[in-house]
Amino acid sequence: MRNYLARTSKGFTLIELLIVIALLGALAVGLLATIDPFEQLKKGRDTSLRNTVSEFYNANLRYYSTKGQFPWGTDATSGLIYSDFTGTITELITVGELKARFQELAGTGNLAKVFVESTSSEHISTCFKPESKAFQEDLNAIYDSSGVAQAAPTCKSQTSGTAGSDCYFCIQ
Repeated sequence: MRNYLARTSKGFTLIELLIVIALLGALAVGLLATIDPFEQLKKGRDTSLRNTVSEFYNANLRYYSTKGQFPWGTDATSGLIYSDFTGTITELITVGELKARFQELAGTGNLAKVFVESTSSEHISTCFKPESKAFQEDLNAIYDSSGVAQAAPTCKSQTSGTAGSDCYFCIQ
């Protein structure tokens, strides 16, 4: 009798192990659904774009405060995209307002998503279209690609609905 009791008190049964594994699996699935890895990737890309837009915007402001005009002169610009402002980036790098490797570090893919607007000789907007829900709901995501605030509440940051297909995150 003593040997029988010693054997049954050691280890776990197969059923107990299966129940524990099933519970851990269910918790892992719930955690994965909560974290949403694709949303985290989108948020990371949007954060990178926000930093690039902010750096470009600030470099233009520093250039303006030194030279009294933007790198493209006193003319108003309308909806510049990356292919239009590569000369501006080169000028900002030349005068030391941007790092020499700015284009390489930002990436041409990210820079192609940036819109620059200058409606007067003293105003600049730099915008991008956010992918992540968090950035679409941000209070800076109420603009169109030219940096003009949407008149009607059509952005996710202005409504509780699913609007926001043409809303941009702008720094101005």
